[in-house]
Amino acid sequence: MWIGLGIFLIVVGAILSFAVNVDIPFISDDVLGWILIIAGIAAIILSFLAQGQRQRARSEVVVDEVHREV
Repeated sequence: MWIGLGIFLIVVGAILSFAVNVDIPFISDDVLGWILIIAGIAAIILSFLAQGQRQRARSEVVVDEVHREV
């Protein structure tokens, strides 16, 4: 779920940094673009970390008992 948000933030940040020149008061559009790119990368990394922890929590130990007749 967060991977999509990360990709979206990276795309919007790249557009602001490299493609358009807009006049945003109090902040440069290039700086805002790089902030969004970094936030997108962080969202993707956190998504992978959370997915890894969910996989580890779901792991089960299955013990197969063998019945022997005497």
